[in-house]
Amino acid sequence: MLKRHLNQITVALALAATLPLSFAQSAAPSWPSKPIKLIVPYAAGGPADVVARELALVLTADLKQPVTVENQGGGMGVPALGVVTRAEPDGHTLLLAAFGNMVLQPMLSKKGGADLVAKLKPVSTISTGPHVLVVSAKLPVKNMPELIDYARANPGKVSFASAGTGGTAHLGMEMFKALSKTDVIHVPYKGSAGAVNDLISGEVSAMFSSLPSLQGLADKGLVKVLAATAPSKSNATKSLPLIGSALPGFDYTTWYAMYAPLATSKPVVDAINSALTKALKTPALVAKIEAAGTELQAGSPEEVQAWTQRDTEKWSRVIRDAKIAIE
Repeated sequence: MLKRHLNQITVALALAATLPLSFAQSAAPSWPSKPIKLIVPYAAGGPADVVARELALVLTADLKQPVTVENQGGGMGVPALGVVTRAEPDGHTLLLAAFGNMVLQPMLSKKGGADLVAKLKPVSTISTGPHVLVVSAKLPVKNMPELIDYARANPGKVSFASAGTGGTAHLGMEMFKALSKTDVIHVPYKGSAGAVNDLISGEVSAMFSSLPSLQGLADKGLVKVLAATAPSKSNATKSLPLIGSALPGFDYTTWYAMYAPLATSKPVVDAINSALTKALKTPALVAKIEAAGTELQAGSPEEVQAWTQRDTEKWSRVIRDAKIAIE
């Protein structure tokens, strides 16, 4: 009798021990359980859109759920951030944002979405890459030292185009101006098309840009690529001279990261991060994206925060010293 009771107690304790695990497993959210939307705060066709669409194809195959890209361009990215902050925090609506959306705009403008950034949770780093400094083929310089010497000898005559005040191309120019101690001029355009056209014609002298945007023009000899803003592992940019070699202290990269609504649970964030880590190592995806000068780089939410902190410190100084603000 005693032996039978002991056996019953043993069985009951064993069952009790498995209950918390079973309950936790049943309570754990299943991700993904439906199609996933990637919100991109830029128009179709740009670098962010290209990364998002190629990544979506890989994730669709891996996760056995459709992953679609929705472009929400304009409004300094604020509308796109708003879409994600209002979404259900279940991991099925995500934001693929550039550092400009998450770092620059909130510092530059009261309308830059700082309140929305605070309602987003970092999930993973996605990619990083340098810009390149490109000059008009009509400018009589062949490298960075010659550009610096020319700008110093011709104060007020070297102009830098950008797609708008407060963008990375503008801030890169301000960093160049401060470190080179030159009097160069910023010429903002409403978008990149006009800036590139005037760069070709020689109306403006130089421009910071992603390499893919201007590689075709460089191949035709219409513009000259002088140097990269930071080291890179990409075959497209790793052989370029570094601006920092001529201007010590000059260094910056652009980057993209994935975000979810703030209330998204840690298990779901971990599941998304794991899926992204696998997808971003897919050889075909790596080859296609890195050929365009962008290095895919999966990382933890903590790494996203570290990148954000690093660039907040870097660019806040540039913005303050140049007295830049956007209404």
